[in-house]
Amino acid sequence: MPVAEPFAGGPFRVERLTKRADFLRAARSRTERMPGFVLQARRREPDGAIRVGFTCSKKVGNAVARNRAKRRLREIARLVLPDSGQAGWDYVLIGRRDATGNRDFARLRAEFDAALARIHG
Repeated sequence: MPVAEPFAGGPFRVERLTKRADFLRAARSRTERMPGFVLQARRREPDGAIRVGFTCSKKVGNAVARNRAKRRLREIARLVLPDSGQAGWDYVLIGRRDATGNRDFARLRAEFDAALARIHG
């Protein structure tokens, strides 16, 4: 059972992806490449939940840089997904080298909004 996260309000419950198989399924689905990150999204059966996962490879940098990038990705997902995400979808956010950790947060959030609009548009 995925871990429930204390995400901001919104009509949908947001849960974390934890199983490797879910990440691999998302990798075979829709992908939007943005300057600050990569968004992968996959439609599941609508069950009232949005699931989200985060990953940063060693290309992003050392452990400090990877953790900073993942913290920033978690925060934009917490702010945006409850209102803009769709129930029954899995989202995976992948950090990018020299971009995710250093990019202006407002710009990163705007890119996430744009990526979601393209995925669902």
